[in-house]
Amino acid sequence: MKRTDAFKQAFTMVEVVFVIIVLGIVASIASELIAQVYESYIVERSQYRASIKTELAAAQIANRLRYAIPRTVYRIDPESGTIEHLESAMSRTGSDYNVLQWVGSDGDSYETALTPGWSGFCDVNTSSRTVISTPGSNLSLTNTIQQNLGNTTGKFALFFPYDSSSVANYGSGTTATVTLDANTSHIDEHYKLAWSSYALVVDPTDGNLYLYYNFTPTIPSSTSTAFYNQRPRSLILENVTTFKFKSDGNTIRFKICQNERLDIDINVTSCKEKAVF
Repeated sequence: MKRTDAFKQAFTMVEVVFVIIVLGIVASIASELIAQVYESYIVERSQYRASIKTELAAAQIANRLRYAIPRTVYRIDPESGTIEHLESAMSRTGSDYNVLQWVGSDGDSYETALTPGWSGFCDVNTSSRTVISTPGSNLSLTNTIQQNLGNTTGKFALFFPYDSSSVANYGSGTTATVTLDANTSHIDEHYKLAWSSYALVVDPTDGNLYLYYNFTPTIPSSTSTAFYNQRPRSLILENVTTFKFKSDGNTIRFKICQNERLDIDINVTSCKEKAVF
């Protein structure tokens, strides 16, 4: 029997080199696509995080501003310290102001589940300009809640509408009677009770937005930082690039933007606008 050996032809050197080149091109394209997909994922994740952060910050600001007492909201020029009512004409452009200050009514004791700490109603027939009768109030509860929140003085302020000469009146009270420290020039059937002012401030040293609280509930007069300086503060948002606010009738509108830096070449910015009635 005759044996026949079969020989198979191998790849030539040219073919091997060509295959290696093709595989290298495919690998480079695939790696570039993977890098682009990963970079897009990183950017989208950062955009999502920045959007969540600004949305939460805007919600916190709106929640605080909804308790702002009318005619107590002011903006402050950081350079001159000039205090301007939010409804007045701006002496500078809107982006030049970095402080928004207001007196906030005590919503914590007003919105208690059973009976409100203060009712918001004044019996003008049984009240005077030093002793205010407020039916339906439980001012002992108000004092307790405020002390738990940081009002160690036990004092609060009453704000009557349409009173331009004397808006804040410090006093203390139990049950349903408030004794004022000084005569008020005007009493009305409705009032707001407050124990703290608030200020939103963009700190120029770190670019973060802070909420200052637990300082005198009164309308600012001349000095800007004296009211909230050295008072407790909470961080609202980091890396704030824009914080603008204005008044439109009984509505406060604000815009806040935050910057997320991924690297030297990539920055992600998220902005939120809200209106508070």
